[in-house]
Amino acid sequence: MRRLGFFIWLITAITVQAAEDDWRAALAQMPLRTGVTELDTSNYVDVMLQAFGSNDTVKALIFQPGAVDTFFWHRETRVLLTNASPSLLDAVVAMTNQTRIRASFRPPLLLLHFDWDPLEPACEIWHGEAVDKIRARPFAAHVLYDDKDWDFTLPVLKKATGITIAPKLHSRYSYHFYRSSFAAWNLNAWEALETVSLATRTVFDVEKRKVTFREDDRYLTAFPQDGSQK
Repeated sequence: MRRLGFFIWLITAITVQAAEDDWRAALAQMPLRTGVTELDTSNYVDVMLQAFGSNDTVKALIFQPGAVDTFFWHRETRVLLTNASPSLLDAVVAMTNQTRIRASFRPPLLLLHFDWDPLEPACEIWHGEAVDKIRARPFAAHVLYDDKDWDFTLPVLKKATGITIAPKLHSRYSYHFYRSSFAAWNLNAWEALETVSLATRTVFDVEKRKVTFREDDRYLTAFPQDGSQK
C-alpha cells in the first residue's frame, strides 16, 4: 500500500510539473508590446491581456479580484521588467516576485490571484443535462475584458449559452459583482461561465433553462473594501 501511495504521489507530481512547464512555455512565446519596462496601475491589465495569444495550453488569463485590488489599493505598486524584450511569462514572473500576487494554473485557465481568491469556480448544479448542453456550445474565438461590468458581460454569456442568465441587465443584485478583467481564446460556453465566476468572485447556479450568478458569501469578509486585511 505504501508503494502504491508513493507511485500515485509521483504520477501526480509529474503531471502537475508538466502542466506548470506547459503554461510557462506557452507564455514565453507571447511578447509584450515594444517599450514596456514597467507595470503599474495605469497599464498592467491592458499590457498583459493584450499580449495573451492563442495557444494549445492556456485558454484564458484571468486577473482575479484580489490581484486587481493589490494594485488598486496600493498605488505605489510597481513591477519592473529587466529583460530587453520581455514576454508575457517575464511579466508574470516579475509580478509574482515583486508583489503578493500569485499565478496558479487550473487547466485551461491561468489565474493571477491574491491569497483570498478562490482557485476553483464555485457552482451549484441542479440539472446535469444543462451542463452538457452548455459545454457543447462555443463561446467566442477571442475576447478581452478590461474592467468590464456585469451589464457588458451578460449579453455575451446569454448568447453563448443559449439560455436565460441572471441577474438581468441593470439589476441591483449585480452591483457588488467585481468587474471582469480577462482575455480568452476558444473557450466553450461552460468554460466561459467558469471564467466569469472566477473573475467576478461569484457563484453560479445551473438549472434546466437558467444560470444564475450571485455573490459568494464565503469571501465577503476576506478582503475588506478599504484594502486592509483582517
